[in-house]
Amino acid sequence: MASIAMQTSRRAILAAVPMLGAAQTPSDRIRIGIIGAGGRANDHYKELSASDLNARITHVCDVWKVAREKFAGQVKQAWGAEPKQSTRYQDLLADKEVDAVILTAPDHTHSRMLKDAVEAGKDVYCEKPMGTVLSEARDAFIAVKRSKQIVQVGTQRRSDGGLAAAAKAIRAGMIGKVTRADIQYHFQEPRWRRDFHMIRAEDVDWEAFSFGRDLGKFDARKLREWQLFPPLTNGIAGLWLSHFIDLAYWFLDDPYPSSAVSHGGVYMWNDGRVTSDVYHTLVEYPKGCMVHFAMSMTNAAGSRHLWFGTRGLFDGEKLKLSPDGSKDPQRLEGQIKLQPVEMNSHLANFLDCVRSRKAPRADIQCGFSHAVAGIMSSEALRLGRKVAFDTGRLEIV
Repeated sequence: MASIAMQTSRRAILAAVPMLGAAQTPSDRIRIGIIGAGGRANDHYKELSASDLNARITHVCDVWKVAREKFAGQVKQAWGAEPKQSTRYQDLLADKEVDAVILTAPDHTHSRMLKDAVEAGKDVYCEKPMGTVLSEARDAFIAVKRSKQIVQVGTQRRSDGGLAAAAKAIRAGMIGKVTRADIQYHFQEPRWRRDFHMIRAEDVDWEAFSFGRDLGKFDARKLREWQLFPPLTNGIAGLWLSHFIDLAYWFLDDPYPSSAVSHGGVYMWNDGRVTSDVYHTLVEYPKGCMVHFAMSMTNAAGSRHLWFGTRGLFDGEKLKLSPDGSKDPQRLEGQIKLQPVEMNSHLANFLDCVRSRKAPRADIQCGFSHAVAGIMSSEALRLGRKVAFDTGRLEIV
């Protein structure tokens, strides 16, 4: 339990951070700026150009000329107008013609770009992880809370109808008190592999890409396979754990972990990478639940998604509640196959909220909560010891 001083400190922080408020609704057609013209940007482009969402991309920012111009060409083909282009995201944020931005640049940029975007008066769809450095994530969290902007974080499982049904059932106590979760995900192919030999230094704004990090001289591999190299990423904790650990807050209504411990390393893909290809972490939550997350890129062992309660078990792979493992007199009487809730897409939900000014499914608290868990997990691996979280000061200790 937090001390009285810690509780007072936390109240002081939160008292200075107002909640999201109403704002003027923008024009009916939402004008979007994309920051980062890679794979995720293309996913959003496909949905926007193929759907009746009444939104269009008007601005494109990317540090690599080839990717930026290719993306701009697609945008022109889809909407008939050439989008404005820049290598610096500040140019996009300064443009009054932009109503909302989608942040799809590499992970090390997310928190600061998010903070700058809301302070510039833009609504934001921010890809996960919301942050990889706690001080930056905390600054962005506070900036969003102080603003009137709509922020959707890209943990798309919040728009999964099956998991929405599971969250409702678990929070209603159908499997009792949940004390343990076991989540595993495994594959055995180099999904991160990108060709980089054709990239010329003169086509890249390396200073903008570095984003204040010490990356040294131009390195085309770091530009294309940034997922392998800190400080561009915090590895599996940011790239993959962020999606799954978000479920702990959603299912348990427990926003911040109390502690984390991790282990991992490079056991197979000895290709110069720094981030782990085998990773295990234990994340403990204050209400009394331990979440185990394991991932490997060395064997395609499939996935596992189980939440253990005193009255039964939730199997996320089968979307099923059952009395399995419980000897409680009040255990579930039989198996229950959950029916998915009907939901629109994560991006569509964001655009709906831009118009209505209602909070989106994965708001800034969701984003900061998963960022804290991921940063704790990666710090535990880096330090080689257990770390804890001070909820009063919002700091890792």
